[in-house]
Amino acid sequence: MTPLLGADGEVYAVGQGSVAIAGFQAEGDAAKVTRGVPTVGRIANGAVIEREVEFKLNAQRSLRLSLRNPDLTTAKRVAASINDFLGADTAEPTDPGTITIAIPAKYRGNMIQLLTEVEQLRVEPDQTARIVIDERSGIIVMGRDVRVSQVAVAQGNLTVTISERPEVSQPEGLSNGVTAVVPRTNVKVETGDKNKLAVVGEGVTLRELVDGLNALGIGPRDLISILQAIKSSGALQAEIEVM
Repeated sequence: MTPLLGADGEVYAVGQGSVAIAGFQAEGDAAKVTRGVPTVGRIANGAVIEREVEFKLNAQRSLRLSLRNPDLTTAKRVAASINDFLGADTAEPTDPGTITIAIPAKYRGNMIQLLTEVEQLRVEPDQTARIVIDERSGIIVMGRDVRVSQVAVAQGNLTVTISERPEVSQPEGLSNGVTAVVPRTNVKVETGDKNKLAVVGEGVTLRELVDGLNALGIGPRDLISILQAIKSSGALQAEIEVM
């Protein structure tokens, strides 16, 4: 159990639970293999509130709804749905993530009833074209609205392999020499020149984009760099969010 402190140094919650790790490490006496980042993990819903900030809900004269995923279109739709339900222009989006509601007279002192009725309203959220990247584990998630303008992509790997094989030098018999270890280093460089330039068509869909990039024979790590490069060129019509 780990205390979670606020900016004032007070403990407001404690964290405890199973840690989900997207990596592993295995080692022996002379070799070690590491995949991902085994020292970084996440506890889903692992915080328990211990100290609450003083707040009187029924005494409020206005209400602010915060969207978990801020979006201008979604905020406008939520405000319009609330106004249709209440029959007055009481809800107004103030920014992409906030809707301000002036409490009608019949709900003052009874915020629970208002919130109960508002949370049952159905609104179709607007989906933003977004690509989420977790560089620690190499995970890439792309939304269905991701589009790419025509662009040429080439990918080449530079692999440098260095191996150490020290040898022992023995002096000849009846000599004054000493036994010494002589270093031997082998260096091998592979440039991956077989990968050719590929053209990604105009306005391709998510499936076509994935199929085209997979045809280049690249892995998730290289795909992350390619997507960021396409975004820098202005050909990717989507937001990139790095976790």
